Amino acid sequence: MSDAASNWEREVLEKLALAAVQEQRRARQWSIFFKALGFLYLFIVLFLIAGWFDHGEVAKVGKHTALINLKGEIAADKANADDIIGSLKDAFDDKKTQGVILRINSPGGSPVQAGQIYDEIRRLRAQHPKTPLYVVVDDICASGGYYVAAAADKIFVDKASIVGSIGVLMDGFGFTGAMDKVGVERRLITAGENKGFLDPFSPLDRKQVDYAKQMLEEIHQQFIRVVRQGRGARLKESPEIFSGLVWSGERSIQLGLADGFGTVESVARDVIKAEDIVDFTPQQSLTDRLAGRLGVVLANILDPAAHSGARLR
Repeated sequence: MSDAASNWEREVLEKLALAAVQEQRRARQWSIFFKALGFLYLFIVLFLIAGWFDHGEVAKVGKHTALINLKGEIAADKANADDIIGSLKDAFDDKKTQGVILRINSPGGSPVQAGQIYDEIRRLRAQHPKTPLYVVVDDICASGGYYVAAAADKIFVDKASIVGSIGVLMDGFGFTGAMDKVGVERRLITAGENKGFLDPFSPLDRKQVDYAKQMLEEIHQQFIRVVRQGRGARLKESPEIFSGLVWSGERSIQLGLADGFGTVESVARDVIKAEDIVDFTPQQSLTDRLAGRLGVVLANILDPAAHSGARLR
């Protein structure tokens, strides 16, 4: 009887403990559900508020100058054509925009990305003939940066700005000497005579070098045509103008690469005659930042154990 009673008591205790665990689990699940629901409600409210804030600046301002910043290397993953073109379209489509300023501070980059921006500026200017676009140069407007600038109605610089570098380059490294010293053998197997084109671990192939130069020359001529088309009779051509050299802002005006001195504020005030400036530069909106933050918060609520402990930041 004693063993039977002991087993019965154990079973009762186990059932009570299991019931308590299940009840705690249900309570925790409901708690998580209501917390998530609360955060979702809060997110919807903030989303609506953020939407008002994102567009409030343009809504409140009357006739204005639209500003777009092109800063840093022009590349698909940096200052890229998609972002800049989207901002240009928004600026030109705004009925209150009296003129557009593209402020450039870039050493150059991808000729493809620069060419796409250039073509879109030309298209938008043809579509909106009464809305001028001016470039204002900060520290540097070189190579691909100047490629873009050539599409502007006028280019304004500071006397110490760096302007020009109308040329194309392809660079890399060669490691064959170092490999010989340490006894490393390069084993390159290809299907196609030029598949290992300018491989840095193989000796230079003169035919491939000549082909690369020919390709760069084609792109260089495209660059030259763009500058001539954009600058027209203002350009004072010389043997050095398309050699890849850069000039100070002051000298660039003398050469016809730029039109005068100016800042964003002075061009908006004195040239466009619309002193109020609205920034159309592509930025991560408050909505996007809140969405990302909300994802982290919900993850911590729904699975706190997975997000505890040390983290890299």
